[in-house]
Amino acid sequence: MARGVAVVTGGSAGLGRAIVRELAVRGWDVAVLARGQDGVDAAAADVQNTGSRSLAVSVDVTDREALENAATRVEDELGPIDLWVNNAMSGVFAEFMDTDPADFERATAVDYFGFVNGTRAALARMIPRDRGHVIQVGSGLAHRGIPLQAAYCGAKHAIQGFTESVRTELMHEGHHVHISQVDMPALNTRQFDWVKSELPQHPQPLPPIFEPEVGARAVADVADRPRPRTWVGESTVIAIMGNRLWGSFWDWYVSKTAYAGQQAPDITAPMLPPNLYEPVPGDHGAHGDFDGRSLAWTPQTWAIGHRRTLAMGTAAAGVAAVVWVAGVAGALSRRRHPRSLRERILRR
Repeated sequence: MARGVAVVTGGSAGLGRAIVRELAVRGWDVAVLARGQDGVDAAAADVQNTGSRSLAVSVDVTDREALENAATRVEDELGPIDLWVNNAMSGVFAEFMDTDPADFERATAVDYFGFVNGTRAALARMIPRDRGHVIQVGSGLAHRGIPLQAAYCGAKHAIQGFTESVRTELMHEGHHVHISQVDMPALNTRQFDWVKSELPQHPQPLPPIFEPEVGARAVADVADRPRPRTWVGESTVIAIMGNRLWGSFWDWYVSKTAYAGQQAPDITAPMLPPNLYEPVPGDHGAHGDFDGRSLAWTPQTWAIGHRRTLAMGTAAAGVAAVVWVAGVAGALSRRRHPRSLRERILRR
């Protein structure tokens, strides 16, 4: 039996494609929303191969009216939307003052207003039913900005504030609609092949790099058990907590390391055309060029998906520790205070 109907924006490639596949494997019917028809058709085929239903919709998330129409089509063809994952993104790699203002605004429109438009379309349908779940695909860069990605970092920071505002409004009204944010680490996706770049070398995610399936599993786990905030990967946790505790150090650190860290001199193949304004034709899958240096698993993300098991194990360990301490204390007490008169006489 299907878990429900899910919508994934930016679902044709990269992390979005991995999310589409993971949700389908877990029994969701999935509507794939993105601009490129080739990619959404291929992603929808991935869903159908699992036995779930799918729908491919070519749409630009910055077009609010078109996105509303897409949401209506999803409900007409698949049924009520239970889960909406805002994931669509685009970007520019350049210093802020070297970034064309139109490019900056376009990246912000996709990375921020695309999420606003998607959230509005989802909530307009979920609130009257008083059920549903919106997941915002965030980033560690929503908490710690780095050079060369000012538009992306600014948008991710904005998403965090926007999501917190909407969450508290839903709570105030007593709605049973969830809204979550899942903050990602650096991922091996097509973003770094078709991002508009002014860098002298091929762009790359700032290491450590994880495969997109790591992020997809975290999103699906949050879909299974909603929670407001989730940080994916040890590097995300370290960056967020480190920035909160010692922001000045992180300013200095990323200023010294993030320029070289976001370039891959060993990748000499030409990049794809930028997808900032138009989709790149073809099916580009989920992975980028960094499979040989990307991690497919982390203990931290395993813990996200096994919170109940981990909690039970922790509780059992705690009980065992209490029993052990009580046993040791009892043994020491018996040595100091014999329990019977006979024992006391014999000790004399």
